[in-house]
Amino acid sequence: MKALFVWLVCLVGTTSAFAGNADTVKLKQHLLAITATAQPRNHQHTDALNQVAAYIRSEFEQLNGQVQEQVYTVAGNEYRNVIFSAGPADAPRLVVGAHYDVCEDQPGADDNASGVAGLLELARLLNNHTLPFRIDFVAYTLEEPPYFRTEHMGSYVHANSLYEQQAKLMGMISLEMIGYFKDEKGTQRYPVAPMKLFYGSRGNYIAIVQRFGNGSFGRSMLRNYKKAATLPVKSLRAPAFVTGVDFSDHLNYWRFGFDALMITDTSFYRNSNYHQPTDTIYTLDFKRMGEVVDAVYTSILKLP
Repeated sequence: MKALFVWLVCLVGTTSAFAGNADTVKLKQHLLAITATAQPRNHQHTDALNQVAAYIRSEFEQLNGQVQEQVYTVAGNEYRNVIFSAGPADAPRLVVGAHYDVCEDQPGADDNASGVAGLLELARLLNNHTLPFRIDFVAYTLEEPPYFRTEHMGSYVHANSLYEQQAKLMGMISLEMIGYFKDEKGTQRYPVAPMKLFYGSRGNYIAIVQRFGNGSFGRSMLRNYKKAATLPVKSLRAPAFVTGVDFSDHLNYWRFGFDALMITDTSFYRNSNYHQPTDTIYTLDFKRMGEVVDAVYTSILKLP
């Protein structure tokens, strides 16, 4: 993720008696599988991308629902989104997504294998429930440069397909870097230094990022998430044109008029391993990653 936030509004919620459900062993298993490709899973190495896509598909196929690949061609190469759908086919749908590609030559454990691991675990947890709406769990390709902000992004391809189908979308959740946390003072940075007086200098929270006017879906998710979370939560809202607010896959759902938000550990404002060879699984906090997934899980169960 290419996150660059302007932190305008903050709503903090911290407490919950909710018992954890996410399996941290499974989260680590997913991270190992996704980051273990012989070549970096970037746009230049389609074999590596396909290896990860096959792993994601195999995990989805263990669940009760429909699995499909959304294949498209860029510069003569095939790329694919992997989609797992569950729930009534004709009901309004919720999209939960995370990108599995990386920027250049790095393992991308936090960016964004952590989001994909969370996606897989969330699908497993929610597969035990009968919900009144449909959920599409989507693993996207080509989120990173050189295709960021282009129609070649996997999330653009998916969002455009929903628009063309005139699908009724409740909203979209982008899981974008959810595994890096630090408790020490000075571990959270900001675009403007005085912001730490309002938001604190400890990188121990999860952020929910939305644009202004995001609709009732964003309000419901934020309210539910704050109630469910065992981690500190900070809500970040800004106009869509503010640099950084749209720096992930949720951008493409906004383009087509859908409500969408991003859940993130704030990227390079906290994680100095961002887009570096040092972005490995050994830097991640699996316990707190599980807590992020748990809160998303509970929040979705409470959606109307």
